[in-house]
Amino acid sequence: MRVLAAIAASGLLLSGCARFDDSAADADFQPAPQLTPQRPPQPELPEAPGSPEIPQGQGGRGTGQRDGEIPPPEGCTDHDPAVIGTCMDTLVAVAALPPVHGQPAALAAERDTGRVLRVVKGRKPAPFATLTVAAEGDGGLTGLALSPSYQEDGLVFAYITTSTDNRVVRFAAGQKPRPILTGIPKGARGNRGALAVDASGALLVATGDAGDPKAARNPDSLAGKVLRIDTSGKPAAGNPRTGSRVIASGLHTPGGVCASGDGSQVWVTDRAPEADAIHLVDPGKPLGTPVWRWKDKPGVAGCAVATEGVVVAMSTDPGLHGLEIDANGTATGKPSVTFDGDSGYGRLSGLDVYTAGLAVAGTVNKDGGKPVSSDDRVVLLPLNPSGGNDKD
Repeated sequence: MRVLAAIAASGLLLSGCARFDDSAADADFQPAPQLTPQRPPQPELPEAPGSPEIPQGQGGRGTGQRDGEIPPPEGCTDHDPAVIGTCMDTLVAVAALPPVHGQPAALAAERDTGRVLRVVKGRKPAPFATLTVAAEGDGGLTGLALSPSYQEDGLVFAYITTSTDNRVVRFAAGQKPRPILTGIPKGARGNRGALAVDASGALLVATGDAGDPKAARNPDSLAGKVLRIDTSGKPAAGNPRTGSRVIASGLHTPGGVCASGDGSQVWVTDRAPEADAIHLVDPGKPLGTPVWRWKDKPGVAGCAVATEGVVVAMSTDPGLHGLEIDANGTATGKPSVTFDGDSGYGRLSGLDVYTAGLAVAGTVNKDGGKPVSSDDRVVLLPLNPSGGNDKD
């Protein structure tokens, strides 16, 4: 069954969607109001054409032109209804936006160029902001998150590498970025970082170790940590250690950080020297034994918390890996793999929850993958840790 048909079967095709003002508010760069994080947008998705029995080619599309088949892309035109943005550079991070006139929308971050693009189904990606970044090694523009009060203030947060450090900045559409947290160590490697917002409206920041594992274990260093800060960059209220931004330590090169909607769980993926891993964060304690380790190093990237567990995008081996998690935070079995091989969209990186059971993802096929003419793309994917929802 194709992606959108699977989404429809699970009751996620919604109509009568709320509409939001799609213009960003003027930013005065004062601390954003501490409001409840925005309700996930409710997309109105088109019907997915095609038959589940059509053979699939590269990118998950049929290779012929029979009636009902999704044809391959033509330049930047992608006929797959799950694709909402095309022809961008390597998209390491994405953030779901409220729908625009009922159409799915997102922000997409290009790692190398520093561009943040606003993508809306049926429209050409439009510039939202351009950040000055140093993209050598694994650095650049690697994290993106909306303000918890985005609909009021129009602010967006990004994790970037500069010529001197790694840092978190905030900006609105067309506005000059303003740093809120600087001095995160920079090295020849281990510069990648990730962002998310938790249920309280605090910003979660996963930082790399800048090539120095000792710094990751040092509680006074910002390297190799999961940080929890407010929207002005200060330690968030309720952190385990008063006055400290650090809630966990021991990261190497984080691929993504994500939080459950009820605030009970924070997850972080990490590319350690011996294996890729995903950790359930226990605030106030160093990262311990991973919930799961991938010895074959498929390139763990963005993550998203689903009803039954957590889903991880892979940026080296194409696909999504879903882990079912029990009440104790333990994986109940091996990861289920979907959207891999010819039935998927290639390499994935950024991942953000769009609605319950649905995520927006960015592809990174131009970074060593096998891009089609419409890559790199923003796509909508069903979240199902137990598998079973694929394009076929």
